Amino acid sequence: MTDDGTTTAAATGTLGYEQARDELIEVVRRLEAGGTTLEESLALWERGEELAKVCRHWLEGARARLDAALARPEEPSEADGPTD
Repeated sequence: MTDDGTTTAAATGTLGYEQARDELIEVVRRLEAGGTTLEESLALWERGEELAKVCRHWLEGARARLDAALARPEEPSEADGPTD
């Protein structure tokens, strides 16, 4: 992180969903608390936008995986017995 509480965009791409979500919560908390300069507020807002994109990317990927899993034909389980 830099002094103004932001990290580089490159580091954003390596964040997991939970990390991005937790940092986004902290950014929102700081913005809502006030007491920051206009420049700090803008930097926080920009960071929040980056983090929201990371979260959205992870959630879209999870949705795609779920959709793919649900679209697969159901395979008989061993409990169903032989398929002869």
